[in-house]
Amino acid sequence: MLRRNLLIGAAALPLAAGLPRAVFAASHRSRVRPGEAGWPDATAWAGLSKAVGGRLSKVVSPLAAAAKAPASPETAALFKALRNPFYIGETAALTQTLGWTDAWTSKPSEYVVAAESAADVAAAVNFARRHNLRLVVKGGGHSYLGGSNAPDSLLVWTKPMRAIELHDSFVAKGCKGPGEPAVSVGAGAIWLEAYDAVTTKAGRYVQGGGCTTVGVAGLVQGGGFGSYSKGFGTGAANLLEVEVVTADGVVRIANACTNPDLFWALKGGGGGTFGVVTRLTLATHDLPATFGGVNGNITANSDAAYRELVDRILDFYRTRLLNPHWGEQIGFEFRRRVSISMVLQGLTQAEAGETWKPFFDWVASRPQDYTLTGRSIAVLPARMFWNPAIMKTIPGVAVGDDRPGASKGHFIWSGDAGQVGQVLHGYQSAWLSQRLLEPDRRAALVEAVVHAAATWSVSLHFNKGLAGAPAQALGRSKDTATNPAVLDAFALAIAGAGEGPAWPGIAGHEPNDGKGRIDAKVMRAAMAPLLALPAKPAAYVSETDYFEADWQQAFWGEHYPRLKAIKRRYDPDGLFYVHHSVGSEGWSADGFTRTG
Repeated sequence: MLRRNLLIGAAALPLAAGLPRAVFAASHRSRVRPGEAGWPDATAWAGLSKAVGGRLSKVVSPLAAAAKAPASPETAALFKALRNPFYIGETAALTQTLGWTDAWTSKPSEYVVAAESAADVAAAVNFARRHNLRLVVKGGGHSYLGGSNAPDSLLVWTKPMRAIELHDSFVAKGCKGPGEPAVSVGAGAIWLEAYDAVTTKAGRYVQGGGCTTVGVAGLVQGGGFGSYSKGFGTGAANLLEVEVVTADGVVRIANACTNPDLFWALKGGGGGTFGVVTRLTLATHDLPATFGGVNGNITANSDAAYRELVDRILDFYRTRLLNPHWGEQIGFEFRRRVSISMVLQGLTQAEAGETWKPFFDWVASRPQDYTLTGRSIAVLPARMFWNPAIMKTIPGVAVGDDRPGASKGHFIWSGDAGQVGQVLHGYQSAWLSQRLLEPDRRAALVEAVVHAAATWSVSLHFNKGLAGAPAQALGRSKDTATNPAVLDAFALAIAGAGEGPAWPGIAGHEPNDGKGRIDAKVMRAAMAPLLALPAKPAAYVSETDYFEADWQQAFWGEHYPRLKAIKRRYDPDGLFYVHHSVGSEGWSADGFTRTG
């Protein structure tokens, strides 16, 4: 278990509960870029380096060298490495997504502070504010929208802050009452590290992300869904306390009793928006006896059979799976194919089999209409679920870190490998109300799914909708900034398109923008009927469309005015900017120029 002290040097900083003072001169309409008047000179940068213990450096992207020698063995090795999320996550210049067609391309910051404490973060924030710099924050670097990417900026990189500490009885600062089991996690930790400490080693459960290399801090601030959110609520719902550096450079503690408005905003209001989170404390739960999965692929032999299969699956989900035990997804794919990739918690092998028996028996009874392959139901003790010594021995389940000397504890789920280093062509999501599953409304849902699968593929991520969750999970999730539509949603519908690692200007490795535009057009047409089903657009801020027009409503719904008021309170001059984040409508698309 990691034990680094997160508070080294922070004792000298004020932990204030008051409001930030106005810190950005009103006359500054634009942030300063390298080479422009006002850009810090060498003496100023040296001062920042001293303040952060030498942890300031220029950012050099390996992609820059590759552009000069595209056919070299080093470039070939780099593009192989760009399929390894651990390599990307340990490189300041890179992000887990390398870009999005006609939207953004991953480009490095000018300088980076590899922060080891809240004091380092505060020094970087103060420097950026005083010198009118564009500031960007990166932990795991998994933002599809490019939130942890900004050229000509100062990067606060929280990767070194990975301490993890378990608490038997945690009471938040300024609060009273009985404590509860919890875990404090540094902002640079990834979920694989958190699960290893909490579940594999300590035998408890913390609600986090499904992908093992997603950053803890970023996921929670975005709301945060994992495989078992239907059972335990969102990551944001389980947040008990945050240490955060706000735009005035003050280190603050935020919880339900101290800075409660800021605390609420950090529970789903979006990462890199209200401050730089340096440590999070999350509730932990009794570990279920078991975790497991159900997998299979079904191909229909006709359009009529496929439509019937879709209807049967949705009804089966409504009657047998809409409860805390089940999560993950079913994909409705091109060429009349359905892929089942479900997970379970708290059921035995026999109980899981009994749950699915009626459905699989129905499919088997129709051999003239359906072909079933790859059917499996596997249940194991929950404490083994993130144990690399076990997961990496099961064929097709996990992929290790193939770098020489890499930690044997590193692994990702095989299904996540295609996302690493991707260039997105398009991506859309929509929360779907559980009312759409009712017999009198299901026909419209079936037709929308069939329409999407006729030309593209759509997945229903059941763990990313909270309908069917227990009352406690719903209650905690309701008290977050996430769009309230999630509480009534049985699933998040997702469609995406992309290609493997690519970067403009590197011959032989350039993104296929033409195909990207075609893919985006076809995908949008396929998804249109599904997106039309909700009365109002509602989408998960961390998995959504870069070009979402009504993003304030889609991401936060009725919560947006409150979030914007909190943004004005803690960051009145917009030091923290992320594309389509709270308050971003007052800035240019690159976050450099004030427009309102």
